[in-house]
Amino acid sequence: MSLRDFLERFRPAGTPGASAAGVPADRTAERTAELEPALARLAEAQREAARIRAAGEEAADVLRQDAAREAALLVEAARRRAPEVRRQAAAPLLREARQEADALRAASDRAAAAIRERAAERTPHLVDGAVADALGLTAGERQGPQGP
Repeated sequence: MSLRDFLERFRPAGTPGASAAGVPADRTAERTAELEPALARLAEAQREAARIRAAGEEAADVLRQDAAREAALLVEAARRRAPEVRRQAAAPLLREARQEADALRAASDRAAAAIRERAAERTPHLVDGAVADALGLTAGERQGPQGP
C-alpha cells in the first residue's frame, strides 16, 4: 500500500444522507497551495546550505594551506636550530667528560710521579749492586785461573 493510498483513507467524507450539491473540493490544489511556500523555503534553505558548505570547504582549504606553510616554516626553523640545540644538550656531557679526563690525567700524573720517585730512590742501590757485580766478576775471573 502506498502512502497516497493510506492517506486517501482519511479524506473527509460527506455527511450521511442526501448528497449536497456543489463542486467537489480540489484536495490536490489545496495541498499544493499549502505546501508550495514551505517547499520553496526549503529549496532556498538547501541552496543556502550548499553555499555555506562550499564556503566552508574553501575556508578549510585555505586553513589547510596556511597550516602546511606554517608547518614547513616550523620544520625549517627547527632544522636551523638543531645544531645549536645539540650543542647545548651535549655541553653538560662534554663538561663532565672533560672533568673526568682531567681527574684521570691528574691521577696518572700522580702515579707517574710516584714511579719516578721510587726509581730515583732505587736506582743508586741498583747501580751500586750492578757495579759490585761487575767488579766481582772481573776480580773473580782474575782469581779463577790463578787460584789454588
